[in-house]
Amino acid sequence: MKQYLKHPVFQLISETAEEMQKPVYVIGGFVRDLLLNQPSKDIDIVVLGSGIELAKKVAEKIGKHTKAKYFKNFGTAMLRYKDWQIEFVGARKESYRKDSRKPIVEDGTLEDDQKRRDFTINALAINLQKEKYGELIDPFNGIDDLKNKIIRTPLNPDITFSDDPLRMMRAIRFATRLNFFIDTDCFKAIKRNKERIKIVSKERITEELNGIILAPEPSRGFKILLETGLLEIIFPQMVDLQGTEFIDGKGHKDNFYHTLEVLDNVAGKSDNLWLRWAAILHDIAKPQTKIFVPDIGWTFHAHEFKGAKMVPEIFRKMKLPLNEKMRYVKKLVLLHLRPITLVENIVTDSAVRRLLFEAGDDIDDLMMLCKADITSKNQQKIKRYLKNFKLVREKLKDIEEKDKLRNWQPPVSGDVIMKTFNLKPCHKVGIIKNAIREAILDGEINNNYEDAYAFMIKEGEKLGLKMAEGSKDLR
Repeated sequence: MKQYLKHPVFQLISETAEEMQKPVYVIGGFVRDLLLNQPSKDIDIVVLGSGIELAKKVAEKIGKHTKAKYFKNFGTAMLRYKDWQIEFVGARKESYRKDSRKPIVEDGTLEDDQKRRDFTINALAINLQKEKYGELIDPFNGIDDLKNKIIRTPLNPDITFSDDPLRMMRAIRFATRLNFFIDTDCFKAIKRNKERIKIVSKERITEELNGIILAPEPSRGFKILLETGLLEIIFPQMVDLQGTEFIDGKGHKDNFYHTLEVLDNVAGKSDNLWLRWAAILHDIAKPQTKIFVPDIGWTFHAHEFKGAKMVPEIFRKMKLPLNEKMRYVKKLVLLHLRPITLVENIVTDSAVRRLLFEAGDDIDDLMMLCKADITSKNQQKIKRYLKNFKLVREKLKDIEEKDKLRNWQPPVSGDVIMKTFNLKPCHKVGIIKNAIREAILDGEINNNYEDAYAFMIKEGEKLGLKMAEGSKDLR
């Protein structure tokens, strides 16, 4: 650890603080990750005095146009040194009001500052003063919690979580990301204080939830969210997936745990947050579409269509972006059964063309999601599905190379149709354009301008249209 602290950036901070006669420490996540042998380049510095003044002096010493950003309302400053990001703050103590998670802040000691930290593993500090350089300061035995993989609060967990309820989400995020366990008293305190999460903004809650989703095994976090009762408050649609039901001895799988299995499968292949969200939401409409049919069993007819319609509202309520990321998730939810249908039936060129056309550049992600969705306990069924999936992939590759249908538009545009038949924008233009598209996707005509143009003329004649003067030049 001391070897790592020989980096010039720490020496520079230490020397500057000594000149100012201010004790200085590196604290929090940097120390935790350093002790876990996962050193980062984000450093939190605590000084007994003004963090802004120390940041100014350090920036002056670095030179080369280095400037610190100051946040006077919070008494903090931040600067970049090469590829390091360093935040400076004065040691402080905090107190809270019942109706807000925003603390009342006063100057404090290092001990006060460590007491206000969320967890013991984040309260660790390293002394940067010359005479005690590199000394670990651990008043809450965080080093043992690191070794034992425990998430625990420095003070009474009921007070910690009631004061700042977002810490409940952070506890679950750290437990999931680090593969740690939440201390029993802390776990019980989260259950007791779960309703306090309602005073936290949706944006901050979703930020922590995304951190859980991006963990190596996100299902761990969702199970804890369910067990503590937080999931019911922050994401009730997902809780609705839980449970099984039997009629006449026929039951369906628990779609909550199936969803978590799909999510973990995707997480094992991709770090794409939005693909992981598609995994979470792919069956979200199953509770609303569940019907028992005698002699058949449980059905979830059109759950992909209903689920796709639910995506924008879920994104809006959770303050997720309502842009191309939302549309990407909506598309994958809508199409997630299509490759499965291909696997179960004869793989025709027409069906593959349509899938390529509708999925566009997201076809590879869609195939990854669909493969992750195969969670059957029947090994023979899985083996058959994977074999057929390979066939579908080969077909996709062949047709993509031949027909170039990814993000494809028909070779004859609406403009050409209007000029050919001397039309203004009207439903007949759409009818002809759709007919051309369907003919190409069905393999009736080749995907080129000449064939599409000739087909357009025939479709126009069916509608009683005549070619305009000089339109032959459009061939």
